[in-house]
This record gives sequence, structure tokens and C-alpha cells, in this order.
Amino acid sequence: MTSMDIAASPPIRRDETVQVALLLAFAGGYLDAYTWIIHGVMANAQTANLVLLWVYGTAGEWARALDFVPPMLAFAVGIVMAAFLRSATGERASAISTLIEIVLLITVGILHNRLPDLAGTLGISFVAAMQAAIFTKVEGVIYSSVMITGNLRQAIEGLFTVVSGQFGSLRRPGIFAALCVAFGVGAAVGAYATKFIPDLALGLPVVALLIVLLRCETRPNEERP
Repeated sequence: MTSMDIAASPPIRRDETVQVALLLAFAGGYLDAYTWIIHGVMANAQTANLVLLWVYGTAGEWARALDFVPPMLAFAVGIVMAAFLRSATGERASAISTLIEIVLLITVGILHNRLPDLAGTLGISFVAAMQAAIFTKVEGVIYSSVMITGNLRQAIEGLFTVVSGQFGSLRRPGIFAALCVAFGVGAAVGAYATKFIPDLALGLPVVALLIVLLRCETRPNEERP
């Protein structure tokens, strides 16, 4: 790419940088592991919750099946809230939603001992939904910070394109591969922290989101150096 091409390319938004995407993927994997270990439901992967709902439902275990309904409803409310933020605040939506996520995670950590199911399943699923709906692109390309299926596909397809001699570079598949790794590392760290320091386990994703918030609070249209 020539210097003229670089100058002509649009600047990357701060909430679409690789660093932000990796931090969010880490937090996404962490929270999924946390809610699965503590509550036996998935905060991010609503596909899994829907499948398990009907697996237990068709087996006649409706009491257990209904455990998977609250996180799906909380996820839906989170999506609606994210859509409202985008329409009401524009480019500020990423910073505002991150601040809301931080406050909710702190609240979940405080209420966890008193209202574990309500705080954990509803609060974290709401957080995951907002993150998924607000942070949708990395360097202008659609990705997900709360699940790896699409990211894994992008990584494999991009690598195949490069290896087969078609036009492309290793940067894009490398980014998506890194997102999958960050999600997995987050899940591993989340599982370890949830087991050994359950009362403080939500501190790490809060730190990751605080860094994201600081990056989003800088000028969103600032060009890369």
C-alpha cells in the first residue's frame, strides 16, 4: 500500500481498534465462563441457552428449562437499550455503554451474595448484549466480542485466501485469530478466578472495560499514527 493510499483511507474509530476488540473479547470469554460456572447458563451465547431450553423442555424438565429464559430476556432488553443509545448519543454510544457495563458489573459483584441468580443471569446477559450490539466492527470489519464462531470463520477464510494466492494479507485473519485466542484466554482466566476468588472475580473484566472506556473517550475519529 502506498503512502497515498494510506492517506486516502478513512481513519479508524477508537472503538474499532484492535486493542479495544481484544480487550472486549477477553471480557466476553471471561463473563461467559463466570456465568456458566456460577449459574449454569451462558451470558453471551443465547443459541446455547435456546437449545438447552428445548432440550430440557422436550424431556419434560420444565423447571430446569425455564432457567434459561431470564438470560435470553435480559439479552433482548440489552439489545433494545443499545439501539436506543446509538440513536440518542451517536458516536458517544460506545463510551456510554461501556460505562453502563462497568456500573452493572460492579453492582452484580455487590449483589451476588444476596441475589445471585437475579444479579448474575440478568445483569451479565444485559452487559453482554450491549457489548455485542455497540461494538460490532474492528478496523471496519464486522466481528463479535461475545462469541467466536464468526471470528473463527473469518480467520480461516482469510488464511485460505492468502495461502491460495488470492489477493489479501495476513493482517485480517491474524486479527480474527487473535480475537479467538483472547476469548479463550478470558474464559480460562475467568474459570480460574471464579473458582478461587469468586467474590472478586468480576474485578478483572471491570479493569478491561475501564481501559476500553479510556480509549473510547479519546477523539473517535483520530487517525492512526
